[in-house]
Amino acid sequence: MDNATSLQADLAVRTRDLNLWYGTFQALFDVDLDIKQGIITSLIGPSGCGKSTFLRAINRINERLGYVRTTGTIDVCGHNILDESVELVQVRKQIGMVFQRPNPLPLSIRDNVLCGHRLHTPKGERVSREDHDDIVEEVLKQVLLWDAVKDILKRPAISLSLEQQQKLCIARLLPVKPTLLLMDEPCSALDPAATAAVEELIWELKGKFTIVIVTHNMAQARRASDECIFMLMGKVVEHGPTDQTFVTPQHKETADYIEGRYG
Repeated sequence: MDNATSLQADLAVRTRDLNLWYGTFQALFDVDLDIKQGIITSLIGPSGCGKSTFLRAINRINERLGYVRTTGTIDVCGHNILDESVELVQVRKQIGMVFQRPNPLPLSIRDNVLCGHRLHTPKGERVSREDHDDIVEEVLKQVLLWDAVKDILKRPAISLSLEQQQKLCIARLLPVKPTLLLMDEPCSALDPAATAAVEELIWELKGKFTIVIVTHNMAQARRASDECIFMLMGKVVEHGPTDQTFVTPQHKETADYIEGRYG
């Protein structure tokens, strides 16, 4: 395996010449990014710079809007997910998405955990209740929620606190074994204590999954990521180790944003 092939094998996401338009408005410009496997990468930048658009392009959520047009390539684990032969259901299985506000389904805690697993279980394949019980316990332990909810699994998910709901939404993704977790400001609706709890969870999941997190919170980006991407007006300005980005940024625009001169 040559160096270029070896490097690509270590990447969770690789984009080349990625452009995206909402109608006539161009939101992303020639985005070239290499996001490594098994680490936490934060996306920072002022509102409207393209962070969430980029995140949603990775699992093709943008396509639900009929006026969105995308060009270029998005490789996830070596496969171009924009290729016409790619099935969306497989993209969504491989790439989990967590949104700004928790969005539990109007079901019990247990059924929220199992809904994705049931959806992706092949037709005709039977899964016992005991196997489902094991899945529920395993993933709720992974998201540090089991002790709090193990005796109330039949309760509606919306009865949980916002912090617990967000953890549950992450748990809902895990039974289908995604390789990539995308988080779009997952703590924006949470208080400081709940934010700290979700950040702890993100670090617990590091290594088991590749995580890309959009955040407006500079302290969170610095605390909770290994690498950092700074975007401005739909373009990537800087991408490097988080400590380096915050201590010795390579571009004036990055320094100005981190120091609060705009954004």
